Amino acid sequence: MSAPKGTRPPNAGRGRRKGVPNKVTADMRSAFTLLAERNVDRLQEWFDAAAAKDPARALDLFLRLAEFIAPKLARTEFAGPAGSTPVTVRVVFESTSGFAQPAAGGSDAGCCPMQ
Repeated sequence: MSAPKGTRPPNAGRGRRKGVPNKVTADMRSAFTLLAERNVDRLQEWFDAAAAKDPARALDLFLRLAEFIAPKLARTEFAGPAGSTPVTVRVVFESTSGFAQPAAGGSDAGCCPMQ
């Protein structure tokens, strides 16, 4: 049952202002950051131990950790005016020794070696 009108504090029921973090969430983030900072030196040991047991699992852990350092890039699409003709851009890289060359008469469609 709610209090009679006029007896509640003036801001009762309005909630937290936008952008003010939850105290528990802020405390948990702080604790996690501290844990990570204190164990950064041990990370290589843990990764090596995981790789010795299961290399695939170690690779999975590495890729998941990498997202915190270099986040995945979002897909970017360019949409021109309605009815416009799409523009094709072809990027050609110079050949460098050590890279495979396309077979004679081979197609360059799809994912081709450097030409």
